Amino acid sequence: RVSPDEVIRKRLLIDGDGAGDDRRINLLVKSFIKWCNSGSQEEGYFQYQRMLSTLSQCEFSMGKTLLVYDMNLREMENYEKIYKDIENSITAAHEKISECKKQILQAKRIRKNRQEYDALAKVIQHHPDRHETLKQLEALGKELQHLSHIKENVEDKLELRRKQFHVLLSTIHELQQTLENDEKLSEAEESQDTQMETETKQ
Repeated sequence: RVSPDEVIRKRLLIDGDGAGDDRRINLLVKSFIKWCNSGSQEEGYFQYQRMLSTLSQCEFSMGKTLLVYDMNLREMENYEKIYKDIENSITAAHEKISECKKQILQAKRIRKNRQEYDALAKVIQHHPDRHETLKQLEALGKELQHLSHIKENVEDKLELRRKQFHVLLSTIHELQQTLENDEKLSEAEESQDTQMETETKQ
């Protein structure tokens, strides 16, 4: 004995995507048999019109399936392009982060040099030549100011890169949510179309 699940599985396999094509074909065959066996011209004309209507529905269903298939192909190509763009953006963000890390290391070395300059300045202060010591201190002060500006610029760049990376991650999350919503909307539209076709047949 065949189980109900097996019957449903076989019907789904025969019916393709479940759009009712198998039912239409069976209905067309029955209409053709009735048309062949029609006793009167009026009955034959009625069966003939019924076959034309069924054929029209089959052609419409096939056309719709082809359009959906082409649309899905274009969507896949579009999603692949978006995915590649996102990958490129992530790669660029990683490169920027790596560059920022290098700038941070450079800033640390600059800070270490500044500390060494401070220590050297203390030694120079004990030098008997006051005029030369003052000149050296002035030069060191300018260098320290320059290094401080460099450090501030590096820190500003690092903060900017962090914000850009956060925006990028937020954009990726929104894109994933949009793709999921599009998929749900597509499934809902297909379900609505199937329901409308069923109601039309009834």
